Amino acid sequence: MKNHHIIEQTVKHKQKKQMAKGKSGALVWWQLSLIGIGSIIGAGFFLGTGLSIHLAGPAILINYFIAGVTVFFVFAALAEMTVNDPVKGSFRIYAKKAYGHSAGFVSGWMYWLSGVLIMSSEIIALSTFTQYWFPAIPLWIFSIIYTAIGFGINLLGVKNFGKIESIFAVVKLTTLLAFILFGLLLLFHIITPADITASGSHLFQEFMPNGLKGLWSALIFVFFSFGGIAVIGVASTELKSKKDVPKAGIGMLVTLVSVYILSLSFVLWMVPWNKINESESPFVTALSSFQIPYLDSIFNIIIISAAFSTMVGALYSITNVLVSLARDEDAPSSMAKKNNRGIALRSLGLTAIALVVSISLSFFLPDTVYEYITTSAGVLLIMNWAIILSSQLKLRPHYNEESAGRFKMPGYPFTSYAGLLMIALTIIGALLSGGQRIGVFISLGLILIIIGVYKLVQHRLHPRE
Repeated sequence: MKNHHIIEQTVKHKQKKQMAKGKSGALVWWQLSLIGIGSIIGAGFFLGTGLSIHLAGPAILINYFIAGVTVFFVFAALAEMTVNDPVKGSFRIYAKKAYGHSAGFVSGWMYWLSGVLIMSSEIIALSTFTQYWFPAIPLWIFSIIYTAIGFGINLLGVKNFGKIESIFAVVKLTTLLAFILFGLLLLFHIITPADITASGSHLFQEFMPNGLKGLWSALIFVFFSFGGIAVIGVASTELKSKKDVPKAGIGMLVTLVSVYILSLSFVLWMVPWNKINESESPFVTALSSFQIPYLDSIFNIIIISAAFSTMVGALYSITNVLVSLARDEDAPSSMAKKNNRGIALRSLGLTAIALVVSISLSFFLPDTVYEYITTSAGVLLIMNWAIILSSQLKLRPHYNEESAGRFKMPGYPFTSYAGLLMIALTIIGALLSGGQRIGVFISLGLILIIIGVYKLVQHRLHPRE
């Protein structure tokens, strides 16, 4: 019997090792970097940058630097917690460890809700861009098609998901790098089209046309350009080596900030900021003066790939957060079940239902109302960054004692507090604009609803507490 017990334990140990190999180790650090890039560079950058330029003018470049530094602080906090305490569920588990069950509940559902709303806005954008070629086909048909393809990619499993997201990231990076190369060729007069109007003389004439208020109010839209940063924490559980999390994140952020600032610098060098239309991609505006054939269709394809990969990445991350919520009994326990590919089908199903509801609202609600809701989703994401930084501040002393030699957030605690300060200032800046102000108030209302649901659920599960 004793030998039988030993053999049985050995077999179980081997099975656990095999399961571990199947569930993790699917990604290397550069794939994680590309997944992060693919999840972050979306239609909001290619199309929505026009609005922030309209508010801040060429000074928008300062905002991208400020946002890049702030996001690095957020990433460093998340990376420190991930490397020193690798867990499934990422940032919401750290919030729970730092501030209790309620913080994990609120953080997880904030992220899931904001993810659903952002996905629906990306799908509507995808459908609108595609309708450019097929004006007779209703938007809802394209919405169904893109939703089905996005869920189909997630059903392929982590390994295939990583490969597909990496391809999308390469397409977007290649596009921006090609644009930067085109700008350099113009700058050094290697190519000189006859109809060239770019001189750069206007770049500093009205550098901050709307003053500090315009710069400040535009900051929140720039932060939205980095909105998918938390996917690094969620996807890091699939890394072959958790020690590579800092390498993956730093590579991603350095690439993003450099490409963002360089590409927008050339946009503003090619065309005066006040010629940029809020409803048109600044890149299309900048290149249209060169009469490049099929420019509109080329950039339409690029924007579609950007929006689609952002949607797919958001779906992956919020599904994993929902699984984590289910494991902590903060969602139905059935949501945590995975198939042999490691896919939580029921979590995907619930997300699909929520997404259908959100997309339906976009067709029935007035445009301004739905815009307020999706803006509030971005605010919820930024507020989750504050939770990440606050959790790191609380948990850091434990890492000092227990895990010397591992990755630590540089400049602690000053960088943590600086990140929190910048997030607070960004949200305050959003209150300076009417539309953004309503979005902030809606996001605060949604947080109160989540807290109310938590109180109700806890009262039913633990009536004496």
